[in-house]
Amino acid sequence: MAESMSAVQHRIASTKSTRQITSAMQMVQTSKLNQIQKAAVGYQDYVSKVKAVVMHLAKSHLLDDSSSDSQSDQSGKTAYLVITSDRGMVGSYNSNVIRETNEFIAKHSGDKDHLILAVGGTGADFYKKRGENVAYEYRGVSDVPTFNEVRQIVKTVTSMYDSGVFSELYVCYNHFVNRIVSRFRGEKMLPVDSETLSGDEAQDTKTETLSATYDMEPSEKEVLKVVLPQYSESLVFGAILDAKTSEHASSSNAMKSASDNADDLIADLELRYNRARQAAITTEITEITGGQEALNN
Repeated sequence: MAESMSAVQHRIASTKSTRQITSAMQMVQTSKLNQIQKAAVGYQDYVSKVKAVVMHLAKSHLLDDSSSDSQSDQSGKTAYLVITSDRGMVGSYNSNVIRETNEFIAKHSGDKDHLILAVGGTGADFYKKRGENVAYEYRGVSDVPTFNEVRQIVKTVTSMYDSGVFSELYVCYNHFVNRIVSRFRGEKMLPVDSETLSGDEAQDTKTETLSATYDMEPSEKEVLKVVLPQYSESLVFGAILDAKTSEHASSSNAMKSASDNADDLIADLELRYNRARQAAITTEITEITGGQEALNN
């Protein structure tokens, strides 16, 4: 009985230590979530302005002409930029992204040849083990990424598209809805054409719209050369920022669940310990009483 009580005491102490760690990690992840949400709000304002200009150009059908010209020497392959985390302890975040991405690829590509561009070690390792064609991988995105940090990813992806490695790019990630809910998104990001923009416009109600009836200086084609690369870059970076926000929320929720489970386990172990101690005390009292009665007789 003494060894059993000692083992329960050890488990209680170990579980309390684990709860301290998970509680501290929850606080850290919540702090990171607050930071990245502030950064995301400011960035969305920029994206809204750039998208408004590009949508105006779409009304002039310049995007369709540009898209057809840029795809003349491309391979016809479809690439999927899959955004996951580099580490664990993020709940079901990675498994949800990978499962939904596989379904998305099966729906859009089927058995056709396609490419995987992996941002995050979890996704890269998963698709390598499956024998997928992982044409590019990037690990080590910071907790609150800046555009300068992600610029190399954006530059590599856009240069692969420009050089004809693939003709279409879909970005697959978990979109942050709130601190509890996130939803998978599979968005077409390249080429940027009227069809892509109309889908974005229906999905994003915050995008400003500009009238296509005014004159522009310089010409619309000159503006397109400058704005279109910025827009493509903003889409990729925005997806990474959104996915990272969802990752922090998922990690914070996972650590909270772990802390709550630890509290439940501690309560159960303390109850078992108290019952065992009471049983030991009762046994000792019974033995003493029995011995006293034997002496009296």
